[in-house]
Amino acid sequence: MIAALLGLVVGLVLGLTGAGGSVLAVPLLIAGLGWPITLAATVALLAVAASATLGTTLAWGHSYLRYRAALLMAFSGACTSPLGLRVADHLPVGILGGCFAAVLVVVAARMYRSSRQADAGVVRASVAGDGAPAQGHLCALDPGTGRLLWTARTWGVMAAIGAVTGLLSGLLGVGGGFVIVPALRGTTPLSMHSAVATSLMTIALTSISTLIWAEILGRSLPWGTALPFIAGALAGMFGGRLLAPRIAGPALQRGFSVTTLLAAGFMALHSL
Repeated sequence: MIAALLGLVVGLVLGLTGAGGSVLAVPLLIAGLGWPITLAATVALLAVAASATLGTTLAWGHSYLRYRAALLMAFSGACTSPLGLRVADHLPVGILGGCFAAVLVVVAARMYRSSRQADAGVVRASVAGDGAPAQGHLCALDPGTGRLLWTARTWGVMAAIGAVTGLLSGLLGVGGGFVIVPALRGTTPLSMHSAVATSLMTIALTSISTLIWAEILGRSLPWGTALPFIAGALAGMFGGRLLAPRIAGPALQRGFSVTTLLAAGFMALHSL
């Protein structure tokens, strides 16, 4: 019951705030169930994979989902995620918790900055439309088709973004949307809608591959607790999608950034 309630909270946050909300799963599992960070990170990835798959399904078939970019980033992430898992298994718990606290601070700062932008209403659960283009210049779009031009630089940029995402996925059990979305916006002209939708597909595939690697490397999952957590997360995600058009926006994102900072403080104290 506790796991289902924790999952409900995580899913609700995901549905309302979008990319970055999944980082609260690990602190909640540690605080609510007393799990070590490596176990909490692995179970959190299950919820991340399920919610990102749902978001990808909702965006499937739309022109703003860049399938080739997502597949390349996911493949690159699948190559680096086992390294993240290995590092996590050998790092002292205190250092690992400190790293997670630092990630939470980054997510809080990014969410606060995004709340001050014109496209603050674009969230993980309600991606729609093409939106305004970004100002990234490393990768270009074909003016005729609107698709990415696949030069050697584009291949390198997408592979690098995926590699960082996979490493963080294995190390800390996070989806990596807080890395992928700003990276795509900073290096390509893709709109926020396109960046979020492409990020979702990348996160879904990367999380699934990381979970497969975790199983291969010997991490066992408490399925009796993990499944209610996932069910709660999906239920919360649907609830968040229904509420998002009414209450999602800058004020909610700023509130989430404050909550994330509090979670960072908890992780820092826990690691000490």
